Amino acid sequence: MVIALTDSHSHLDAAEFDADRDAVLARARDAGVMRQIVPAIAVSGFSKLRDLCSAEPGLHAAYGLHPMYLDEHRPEHLAVLEEWIAREKPVGVGECGLDFYVEGLDRDLQFEYLDRQLELARAFDLPVILHARRAFDEVAAAIRRVGGLRGVVHSFSGSEEQARQFWKLGFHLGIGGPVTYERAKRLHAIVAMMPIEWLLLETDSPDQPLSGHRGERNEPACLVEVLDSVAALRGESRESVAAATTENAQRLFAISPG
Repeated sequence: MVIALTDSHSHLDAAEFDADRDAVLARARDAGVMRQIVPAIAVSGFSKLRDLCSAEPGLHAAYGLHPMYLDEHRPEHLAVLEEWIAREKPVGVGECGLDFYVEGLDRDLQFEYLDRQLELARAFDLPVILHARRAFDEVAAAIRRVGGLRGVVHSFSGSEEQARQFWKLGFHLGIGGPVTYERAKRLHAIVAMMPIEWLLLETDSPDQPLSGHRGERNEPACLVEVLDSVAALRGESRESVAAATTENAQRLFAISPG
């Protein structure tokens, strides 16, 4: 039986899908992935993302400036971002955040872009889609500093205490391909015990291929395997996990169930 799912983080606009995007979408829908949140990473991709989401039912755009693309960002892009949010009325702000894993990324500049985007999310009353790599405590501190925020920390890989910090701040945890790996014991423990109202499923397509798919392009249809792993870890039915996480996504991003 096909279960309706929402991929809370998919980069379906990425160039890796240009050759067969229609087929990827068809496979996703056949698998039950009826809605996808598609976050931007840089101003240069805003138009392509808007056009894609406007043309395809079930695709929902978010606009933001990703910390790994600092070389592409300019201070004036924050004003451009604000204009796009005001005009296009996306479901969220992001992908934005902090990345302390990649060497050579200016941390002070990352904070400047993150803080301004958090302020925009608060001003427009939109959820934030956060990237946090080796920077969970710093991202949590930024959320507290700005205040009045909600959203999701996508591809969460922090500790149990950091997980608790985020859902106490009103932030969901996005769980994707890494949960399917046997070695991900800490993540398994968090997924097994966390309150399901803070859980979202994602693929981060085309990145983060699942266990058994190493070296392959990831795609939204694989969300079903993430669902199965999460359901098994929690000792719950796949139907109940699917229903809860889909409802979570609908509530957070204010998207209709249809």
